[in-house]
Amino acid sequence: MPKIKIDGVEMEVPAGITILQACELAGLEVPRFCYHERLSIAGNCRMCLVEVKPGPPKPQASCALPVADKQEIFTTTPMVQKARKGVMEFLLINHPLDCPICDQGGECDLQDQAMGYGFDRSRFHENKRAVPDKELGPLVKTSMNRCIHCTRCIRFATEVAGVEELGATGRGESMEVTTYVEHALSTELSGNLVDLCPVGALTSKPYAFEARSWELTKTESIDVLDALGSNIRIDTRGAQVMRVLPRLNDDVNEEWISDKTRHAIDGLRYQRLDRPYLRRGNKLVEATWADAFGAIAARLEGLDGSRIAAIAGDQCDAESMVVLKDLMAALGSPNIDCRQDGAKLEAGVRGSYIFNAGVRGIDQADAILLIGTDPRRESPVLNARIRKRYLHGQCAIGSVGPVSDLTYPVERLGAGPASLRDLVDGKSSFSDKLKAAKHPLIVVGMGALARDDGAAVLALARELADKLGAVRADWNGFAVLHTAAARVGGLDLGLVPGPEGRDVAGILGGCEKKEIDFVYLLAADEIDTRRLGKAFVVYQGHHGDAGAQRADVILPGAAYTEKPATYVNTEGRVQRAFRAGYPPGEAREDWAILRALSERLGKKLPYDSLDQVRARLAAVNKSFADVDQQAAGAWGDFGKAGSLSDAPFVSPIANFYMTCPISRVSRTMAECTASRAQLLAAAE
Repeated sequence: MPKIKIDGVEMEVPAGITILQACELAGLEVPRFCYHERLSIAGNCRMCLVEVKPGPPKPQASCALPVADKQEIFTTTPMVQKARKGVMEFLLINHPLDCPICDQGGECDLQDQAMGYGFDRSRFHENKRAVPDKELGPLVKTSMNRCIHCTRCIRFATEVAGVEELGATGRGESMEVTTYVEHALSTELSGNLVDLCPVGALTSKPYAFEARSWELTKTESIDVLDALGSNIRIDTRGAQVMRVLPRLNDDVNEEWISDKTRHAIDGLRYQRLDRPYLRRGNKLVEATWADAFGAIAARLEGLDGSRIAAIAGDQCDAESMVVLKDLMAALGSPNIDCRQDGAKLEAGVRGSYIFNAGVRGIDQADAILLIGTDPRRESPVLNARIRKRYLHGQCAIGSVGPVSDLTYPVERLGAGPASLRDLVDGKSSFSDKLKAAKHPLIVVGMGALARDDGAAVLALARELADKLGAVRADWNGFAVLHTAAARVGGLDLGLVPGPEGRDVAGILGGCEKKEIDFVYLLAADEIDTRRLGKAFVVYQGHHGDAGAQRADVILPGAAYTEKPATYVNTEGRVQRAFRAGYPPGEAREDWAILRALSERLGKKLPYDSLDQVRARLAAVNKSFADVDQQAAGAWGDFGKAGSLSDAPFVSPIANFYMTCPISRVSRTMAECTASRAQLLAAAE
């Protein structure tokens, strides 16, 4: 390890790091605009100048200069201070003085560093240049007069998002950051450009002129709009969610979030359920909680448990699901399921339904096989992690399933189960690459499992993992990529049919045959509600979506931003969300509604507080006791050998921007959908 001196203090630092990184290790702050630890080094802004000996007697850019043994680095000499102030003066030559109306105000790197390195006047009197704004779509607003040419946005689009649509044209003062062909950005990660921009050149279009950072209450939480469980910060003003930003978690989402996670939040304002409703005739009318509970109790009175069923939705928290399970058990019903899409997953073997390698395990993989999944639409941030692995080299990526642009080269191996069988039998050219890999990763998506032969496909994928030696003491390369935030938690809690119980398909079929008389939908909107027949339907949720429109009784619940809750992401990591605001009107937390209902039904459940419910979670499955830990999944026999269909695997997500009750009523997501449709039409 090289030994260096920084401002007279001797220290050892890892070989290969830059001087800027060494200064950070020493606890020294070095100003910068273009440098970002997750992007390639550009050396554009020159703000990070330091003095280095031995070396030329001039300041040098610390972000682009690697450390060397016996170097002496100075960060506060008069030469360095004068150089940094000169750079700041140059950066402000053309920058407009519009901080009062800039959305970046209060959290702007340029503002902050101008306080430390700027003058109170300028020596330049030439007219400021004017740069036309660019059209980047419905999410990113541009004010290109403010651009300082740090090129962070260009590097992010190219390197992380994998969409080479931003670049620089012209030279010198004529340089402009722009799209090569003017159209909306075609990436699901475009909102991250706003976070990266160190000035106000790129700001959030939906958030424009809405609030200032100091007005907002900040709450750390978890995203539930896909199964990755991205760590987020929810900013609220009063009861209203104003924006969602990413939180740093290298094990899950690094510091990126998808556009849906960031911008679907305006859907929380529309079509909300804020009071109970009862169906009288063909019309839903407002009711009291007592009336709603009374109607449910009257319908359940004397009803055999075999004629009662419950379905948990894709965004349910673990607390509400365990209470629902206990309530159904108290009513004597084995008909319960959390697999709305009919995925052929089993609750008994945890290793069969989680992303065992973990999101961070993607960085170790040296051969990746995608089966029935389109990760770009199903989990864009995880897809960016796969792209990151591809950029580091020495990783073959193959796909059996839908054809789409994943932002990295993929070897197309086929479309359906027959191609997967060829891989198992060693008949595919990709088989040799998987066998040669030390850390093969097999990613199975819902496009392969949520179909009639899903159990057989799952068994085939397990057979392939066993043949490759992908599951061993030091590595588990079998990974299931979920699309529902509640799925792993539901399977951990055993929300699957009991002995002689019915799954979702059986429940819907039973309703059609009049063998099921009562169905409890816990925020379940992704089923075919037309198949519920004449059954009495109770819908508990937060939006007036498909389930609420079919319901006979509606119980208003809380959205994910409005309750403290536990979720388990696709890798089996238990994470906690916190309340950022309160649910509207008479809506209540979901577990509390079910607990109150149990008492009204004469089946009082033995817990009265959230802590007691969480103790129940840990009693049902001990993995819930280890928050923010990825509990290992047991490996065993799972899946069911059987006949395989010739039908190709199809991704369950047709429109990335509209996948749940929240995003379906979001006006911003509607604009994104229309923008993407225009982009696709123009491409054709």
